[in-house]
Amino acid sequence: MKLAADLQAFEQKLGHRFRDPSLLVQAVTHSSLSSATRPDNQRLEFLGDRVLGLAMAEALLQADMAAAEGQLAPRFNALVRKEACADVAREIGLGEVLKLGRSEMLSGGRRKEALLGDAMEAVIAAVYLDAGFDAARAIVRQLWGPRIGRVEQDARDAKTALQEWVQARGQQPPSYTALGRSGPDHQPVFTVEVRLTSGESEQAQAGTKRAAEQAAAKALLARMEGRNG
Repeated sequence: MKLAADLQAFEQKLGHRFRDPSLLVQAVTHSSLSSATRPDNQRLEFLGDRVLGLAMAEALLQADMAAAEGQLAPRFNALVRKEACADVAREIGLGEVLKLGRSEMLSGGRRKEALLGDAMEAVIAAVYLDAGFDAARAIVRQLWGPRIGRVEQDARDAKTALQEWVQARGQQPPSYTALGRSGPDHQPVFTVEVRLTSGESEQAQAGTKRAAEQAAAKALLARMEGRNG
């Protein structure tokens, strides 16, 4: 009964009431709890990735009619990557209704970025199968709306900006080195160093290797731009 009530509350946050509730149950079922009679969300994740991609490509084309493909591609990648999907999942409380096996639950599965991102794609697929592409598109635009508006700034990430800065000054692209990983499996901390061929470097820590690289690049770019006025 509690699970049914939780899923009904989740439907309200999602903005879609399922005609076939079993689709939502499958979308929130992780492989650690699957069985012959309880399918997991992996097949839905595969479909949802494609539905999200089509809905997002359409939204970006309509948001900027003059943008070239070279401008649209990084915006698209920023919006559909696992980190973005996981952020949306957190905003609507998807982790709270995931059906996980005991070991996955004890290891902090409800907070894992990859798991949340996959489940978000599975939920999009469930909406698509339940009510068609128009309904899935509406959900994507509702949940990703603010991100679509600011994606041009987000897509120009710190690593790209740093690489453009050094190349404009005749240097080779910066190198990134993973210095270590600490913390428990469900909440790791990655330490990364970025270094220029001219010798300058910065280190940063974050919950994912990619985020640590971005933070290090941002810190080094800020220092180099400040030094050069």
